[in-house]
Order: sequence, then structure tokens, then C-alpha cells
Amino acid sequence: MHTTPNQQDTASPVEENQPRSRRADAQRNLRSLLDAAMEVFAQSGMDAPVREIAERAGVGVGTLYRHFPQRSDLIVAVLKSQIDACADAAPVLAAEFEPPQALARWMERYVDFIVTKRGLSSALQSDSAAYAALPEYFYGRLRPALASLLQAAVDRQLIRPGYEADELLRAVATLCKANPIEETAATKRMVGLLVDGLRCTPAS
Repeated sequence: MHTTPNQQDTASPVEENQPRSRRADAQRNLRSLLDAAMEVFAQSGMDAPVREIAERAGVGVGTLYRHFPQRSDLIVAVLKSQIDACADAAPVLAAEFEPPQALARWMERYVDFIVTKRGLSSALQSDSAAYAALPEYFYGRLRPALASLLQAAVDRQLIRPGYEADELLRAVATLCKANPIEETAATKRMVGLLVDGLRCTPAS
């Protein structure tokens, strides 16, 4: 049967849209899985059944395993997504608030990250090869985010120079670990006092 050039060489709109549609669906499934895994891990721990995560995400277990063949793959992806969200908040806060306020608000965000990820954070201290790259990723993303907020405040002579981002990241993490989850508000007040202590002139 003879075909015209248009029939032979031109894909239909449906065919052209299929790959893009599949990519969009895959991205939605991935985001849903990460959000669902974060919720399930927070409620039931990291050993929660993957079926529970898939059901909450509204996808099949097979879809979960296509994205994350091993449980460790899912845990790493969840942690990285949460680390990214915390790091990405720094420039947003810097654009909206004065440097000391931006720093204080980011510290509160960091407290929320530490407190709500206590179960997941064990992966950061794990000796397993599956999690070996996580500490470098953690500091590689959060260190420059905090350092930029500190430097902005130092440049405005609102915070004394000489403090390193790593020192504050560890100090806040220590405060979080020393207090139960139920006392997160108290932990944030302590972190607020820590930030006030960095000021050239104490907050009124």
C-alpha cells in the first residue's frame, strides 16, 4: 500500500505526546513516593512495609521497586530530597528577611529537619556502603547554605565574624538530640538564644 510522505514521516500528536506524558507521570510517581515514604518512615520507622508506602503514594509496589530497587535507595532519596529542601530555603529566606532574621528562621528550619528525621538520620551515621555518600552530601549542601546566611550578616556587621557553618550545624544537631521531640518548641528557643549570642549587639 502506498503511503504519502506525511503518513510515513510525521508522527501523530498522540504519539508525540506519549513520551512527555510518561516522563511527567514518572516524575509525579517519584514525588508521591518520596512524600509518602517520609510520612510512613516518620510514623512507623524505616522498617515499615514498602506496600504501605506504595499504597499511600497511590502507586503499585512494582512502580516503587522500579524507582528504588533496594530499601536503602529509597531512604537515601528521601534524605537527599529533605536536605535539598532545607538548603534551598536559605536563598529564599535571605531574599525575604534581614540577615539575622533569615539566619534565625533557617536555623528553625534546620531544627525541624533534624527532629523529624531522627529515624532517618541513623543512615548518616551508618557504616553501610549504601549510605557512605550521605554525610558528604549533607555537609556539601547545608554547609554553603548556612555559610551564605552567616556571611551576609557578618558583612552587615550584625553578627561577629569567626564562626563556621560546621560549628553551628553540629551545635544545633546536638541540642536537638539532647531534647525529646515533644520539646521541639523549647529547642527552637534555645537555638534562638544561640543566634542572639552571635550578634554584635544583643537583640532588644
